[in-house]
Amino acid sequence: MPKKILKNISEIRRYFHRNEEPIYFVSATNFNLLGLDEWAKNFKYICYLDCYDGRHPNVFCPSEQPHAEFQSIEDINNYLLQHKEVVDLIKRRGGKPKFVFLMFDEETERLAKELGGEVWFPKASLRTRCDNKIETVRIGNKAGVPSVPNALSELKDYEQLKKVCEKAKLGNDLVLQSAFGDSGHTTFFIKSEADFRRHEHEIVGEGEIKVMKRIDCRGSAIEACATSQGTIVGPLMTELVGFGDLTPYRGGWCGNEILATAFPPKVRQNARDLTFKFGEQLRKEGYRGYFELDFLIDKKTNDLWLGELNPRITGASSMTNHAAFAHADAPLFLFHLLEFSGKGFKLDVDELNKRWADPDMIDSWSQMVIKHTDDSVDILTEAPQTGIYKMLGDGRVVFDRFDYHRRAVESEDEAFFLRILKPGDYRYEGADLGILVTRGRSMTPGFKLNDRAKKWIHGIKSSFAAKPMDVAGAVAEPAFKIL
Repeated sequence: MPKKILKNISEIRRYFHRNEEPIYFVSATNFNLLGLDEWAKNFKYICYLDCYDGRHPNVFCPSEQPHAEFQSIEDINNYLLQHKEVVDLIKRRGGKPKFVFLMFDEETERLAKELGGEVWFPKASLRTRCDNKIETVRIGNKAGVPSVPNALSELKDYEQLKKVCEKAKLGNDLVLQSAFGDSGHTTFFIKSEADFRRHEHEIVGEGEIKVMKRIDCRGSAIEACATSQGTIVGPLMTELVGFGDLTPYRGGWCGNEILATAFPPKVRQNARDLTFKFGEQLRKEGYRGYFELDFLIDKKTNDLWLGELNPRITGASSMTNHAAFAHADAPLFLFHLLEFSGKGFKLDVDELNKRWADPDMIDSWSQMVIKHTDDSVDILTEAPQTGIYKMLGDGRVVFDRFDYHRRAVESEDEAFFLRILKPGDYRYEGADLGILVTRGRSMTPGFKLNDRAKKWIHGIKSSFAAKPMDVAGAVAEPAFKIL
């Protein structure tokens, strides 16, 4: 008897509503796939940080056990997959476990297999290859998705950089990026030899470097999913970058907005078309599933340039998967799960992409990732709990009620706050305090933080209290983002 094929969105939704296989998102927090547990039966979060004080029914946080200092999210996930309480939970729930991650490596794959499970993502080795910013340029070139005028070269000194720029006609105002790493830490703005000297130890000896002409641009993000039926494309989102109220890192990502009118219609459509092309090329490279592209939009010409590829879910994924189209059809990540489920399906991807391009399919939301921006280290004695907050008429921000649903936010005078740091944790420059989700915009039409956003940030930050600590006991800043 032939296998039954899922033929439309309704059947896909029903399939996951009745899913019997255990699916686990393993990460530091459940932020990236917030709310997915309500779309797929037997979907659970296994997290290192308990953002909900034990009150989220589908979040499991094992007790703290001795471990080596974490150097990456992969380390956190590998610790969790070996934790006796996690192993016991997975065995107790039975079935053949499926695992999804924000980050993972070959060790994670081995541990998942040891637990009798499958990783529902492309292999770590393929993700690493695609994640290389140098390789991204090459994939984009094959797909016909242009990058900012650039040259790819190993650099030994400033003289060589000048020669590379002269040959590629890039000028003297440059942006350099190394192959891997967070944009706030591995993007260098170089105008002079003094600038180069300042970052020389992070550039020389790091392999091929992406040397770009500096353009006056605006950042944007778009997520998509490469499936057997074609690439499904989400909406183009603004990016909040480098705002001093939110992050100490120049060029550091600190949030997103999703709204239909953030960019002109031609820019939105061009971004969608280029993302589709890139996704189709990724399929040829052997990659399938969820990915995100950063596009740089020239402020004068509205030309689009490929910034970088994230072959995974990202900090923007909760925005994509909560948009109006996700509630009308299904969250983008559900198609990722479908692609890896082995279940046959047929989908008119062109028709779906046209529908998702409709401005009515996009409602207006903003998320701000709030970091500790002072150059100080202390220990938290108080931290605002996860839930719904209200802004009063005088601008004060007060806790209203516990909730773990962002949709519980009813107006622009309410916000959902997901707490990251808790009392007893070290607070240091760059530490993630939490994520604030609001209706409406957090930026002005000129892409600066608006007054309402600043009041929200100040109100949340004011809810934290800390005691000083001896400098001798200070902690070093982790070299990775947990979000």
